[in-house]
Amino acid sequence: MNRPVSPILHDYKPSAGSQVKKLNALHWFAVGLGLPLIGIALSLTLKNASGTNTSIIEDDTVVATADAELLLTDGQVENESLAAIEAVPFPAFHPPLQLPPEYEQLTLTIKRGDTLDALFRKNKLDLGHLGMIVRLPEAAPHLKRLIPGDQFQIEHDEGSLVSLYRELDLTSALKVSKQASGFSAEIIDRPIEVRRKLAYGKINTSLFESAMTAGLADKLIMNLAGIFAWDVDFVLDIRGGDHYYILFEEIYQDGEYITDGDIIAAEFNNNGRTFQAIRFVDKGGRSDYYTPEGLSVRKAFVRAPVDFTRISSSFNSRRKHPILNTIRAHRGVDYAAPSGTPIKTAGDGKVIFRGKKNGYGNAIIVQHGGNITTLYAHMSRFDKSSRVGRRVVQGQTIGYVGKTGLATAPHLHYEYRLNGVHRNPRTIKLPQADPIKEEYRADFLAAAAPILDELLQYKRTQVAFLASE
Repeated sequence: MNRPVSPILHDYKPSAGSQVKKLNALHWFAVGLGLPLIGIALSLTLKNASGTNTSIIEDDTVVATADAELLLTDGQVENESLAAIEAVPFPAFHPPLQLPPEYEQLTLTIKRGDTLDALFRKNKLDLGHLGMIVRLPEAAPHLKRLIPGDQFQIEHDEGSLVSLYRELDLTSALKVSKQASGFSAEIIDRPIEVRRKLAYGKINTSLFESAMTAGLADKLIMNLAGIFAWDVDFVLDIRGGDHYYILFEEIYQDGEYITDGDIIAAEFNNNGRTFQAIRFVDKGGRSDYYTPEGLSVRKAFVRAPVDFTRISSSFNSRRKHPILNTIRAHRGVDYAAPSGTPIKTAGDGKVIFRGKKNGYGNAIIVQHGGNITTLYAHMSRFDKSSRVGRRVVQGQTIGYVGKTGLATAPHLHYEYRLNGVHRNPRTIKLPQADPIKEEYRADFLAAAAPILDELLQYKRTQVAFLASE
């Protein structure tokens, strides 16, 4: 069967001259974009122009698949093909992402005798940069006074300082950063979260053993003992079966537990006696512990002004002296403790004597109100804050345990005198500390009520739990 010649056959093929140049330009354009893109665009152009599907065969004859034939000039094919190619969008240009430079990280830990100058030299850090930052007013106080254990986080670029960071306390830190014109320093906040927690402990052998069983830190249990130290001797008065309840704070930072905070309220049950204490902070920022009625849990004096291991000699008017080997009244209490253990004043007062005193060795005498004096003997050395004429407050360190004078082993000899007469420090009724100020009484009672209720609910829960075991 003879097929009619297509009327566009000779028109489809390019002619010589300027047409060749155009196609050559188009050829190189296609090479740049990719031949497949031209083919797709051209196919779409022909389809849209004819309204029918077409196909191109090897002998350059175009066969219409519909009854109507495609009639296009060379210029129409070329122009519309180029228009379709130009309509294809180019991908947007994005510059490469600039990542922050990575610097070397270094932690400097201060040891005894260390200086920042020496540590910078040792780690080949720029001493000129150190000189610049120590002159910054915000940084200077926190760089010149260092104690063992202090840490500095350093970023540097081959020894050139980029940043320095030091934690100052639980809630603040020093941050030094390099700027175009030098260095800048600022004190930044370290936010914390305070959570409340309740705990219960029962004593079988010792207070610290019970704390370990209850999962409580030594610091927390020592604070508990400090609160009730005026009413309970935690060395001599503790009995098996004694128990306690504590409502306290836990400090978190960035979602992680950091340390225990203050005890909010506590109850201690000792040999049938119950003691309760609630923390209250007045408007002046002064905090203390009071009974539910607003009385201070503190006394004007503590029974034992040193953390001792045992009582090596009690108050005794007929004691035989271990060195003189004669019957000689022992008008104080001897608290055995390791040499160097801090000795604290039993109450507020003024130092009226400090020096060597016969068989007492190194001794201090403090004058208190109510014509009461206390004496602390056999010290290894004095604290610099305990000079004669200085005011001291209860719990302030005034010296350190030793064995100067007539002593066979390190201990504190402690005396309590009322109107010049020796009294037994362990049995005399101690004067009460001042109750909460009247101006704060209503605030205290209002704050104490929900705290006591929270403690009571926890106690009931614990009693029910223990009963079910």
